[in-house]
Amino acid sequence: MKIQKILISQPQPQNDKSPYAELINKYNVKIDFKPFIHVEPISPREFRQQHVNIADFNAVILTSKMHVDNFFKMSEEMRVVIPETMKYFCINEATAFYLQKYVVFRKRKIFYGNNNFDDLKDYFLKNKDANYIVPITEPHKASTLDALTKFNLNYTTAVFSRTVSSNMKDVNLNDYQIIVFFTPAGINSLFENFPDFKQNEIVIGTSGIVTAQIAREKGLEVLIESPTKEFPSITAAIDAYIKKCLKQK
Repeated sequence: MKIQKILISQPQPQNDKSPYAELINKYNVKIDFKPFIHVEPISPREFRQQHVNIADFNAVILTSKMHVDNFFKMSEEMRVVIPETMKYFCINEATAFYLQKYVVFRKRKIFYGNNNFDDLKDYFLKNKDANYIVPITEPHKASTLDALTKFNLNYTTAVFSRTVSSNMKDVNLNDYQIIVFFTPAGINSLFENFPDFKQNEIVIGTSGIVTAQIAREKGLEVLIESPTKEFPSITAAIDAYIKKCLKQK
């Protein structure tokens, strides 16, 4: 089978030197980026149903710029004034500096790691009596909360947004030889948009163990998979599959 078009169910990378660009140049394939899912903030009414009062907390743990926006948007909609004494613990520097959109950056109240909560260990220990709120998206990765549990923090999770299926019905899946998914929600979106989907000759690729598991439970044959010992990244797995197809010609 000749691989001419690939559908990646994620937003297009901003970097022109991404591994996908290398695949395009190497094999002269066309790659389309069409997210099968997107994240939407929940409504104030839905937030109230969680019985969480933002004003009860004096610290917030933020894992993305999106959660920064959602936290302040919900606070405004709930008419909660965030005090200047609020402390912010961010997963990385980019998230911390993004906070400047809403608050004055001060080292004594904004802390950040290098994409790892372990980097914040000393700050957590110095603020062990703080009452933390952790904005999350539903569904969320349990590993994020597992990383926090070991610090014995007094924290409460609150859903500020949820992942929902995008409308993909204008996409002709049969135009593609390879379709790649990155989350179980993406697989679910496939069947929500195309309930009668038949894989036929389409090659399905997955990134993530759970994504591959859900794909197989839905009856899909997964031929491109990462991470594995041989292929740590999905682009490496796609590269190897295209190379294999070329040898079979």
